[in-house]
Amino acid sequence: MHFKLIIALVEGSTTDAIMKAAREAGATGATVLGDARGEGLKPKKTFFGLNLETQRDMLLFLVEEHLCRQILERIASAGGFDDNPGQGVAFQVDVEDTIGLKTQIEAIVEEVEEEI
Repeated sequence: MHFKLIIALVEGSTTDAIMKAAREAGATGATVLGDARGEGLKPKKTFFGLNLETQRDMLLFLVEEHLCRQILERIASAGGFDDNPGQGVAFQVDVEDTIGLKTQIEAIVEEVEEEI
């Protein structure tokens, strides 16, 4: 079984909706890292040196490769990435090897067999 890592950088207010959408598309779980910071095409405004930006989260999804594209699309839709610039971004990277996923693999095998 081959896995991919989806990394999504999102507005904190959309994290729950994105997590729900990813699960509905086949993700079996995620790791959420809060208080991520970054800068896009246009830097955020400041007020007396303080950033006026909302909380951003980094979501990490380890998913089976056959489910990856549909999960990415659902994440983008739930987060409104294409409709609202600066709302978030998600991308995938190949994972060479994994360990510690025995119980998740059993659940993933059933879902992937239904998709294929």
